[in-house]
Amino acid sequence: MAESLLLALVGGLIGGGLAWAIADGYQTATMNWQSFSQVAFSLTVTPRLLAGGIAYALAMGFLGGIFPAVGAVRTPIVAGLRHV
Repeated sequence: MAESLLLALVGGLIGGGLAWAIADGYQTATMNWQSFSQVAFSLTVTPRLLAGGIAYALAMGFLGGIFPAVGAVRTPIVAGLRHV
């Protein structure tokens, strides 16, 4: 479980850093040629969004690691050592 959560944390930090570096302050607009209306918006990466993304990454790491961990706990020690 520790390995799964550590990998999820590292992935969440890398993903959050990339999102902040690439998308923070990005401005773009869309144009509707039927009605000639335009929608402009700017992306802002806030600390709250970064914390939520890291929390989501940790939750996915927990869900991804819980089933192998339960399987490892239920395996007898001798049988587990034979597979190493």
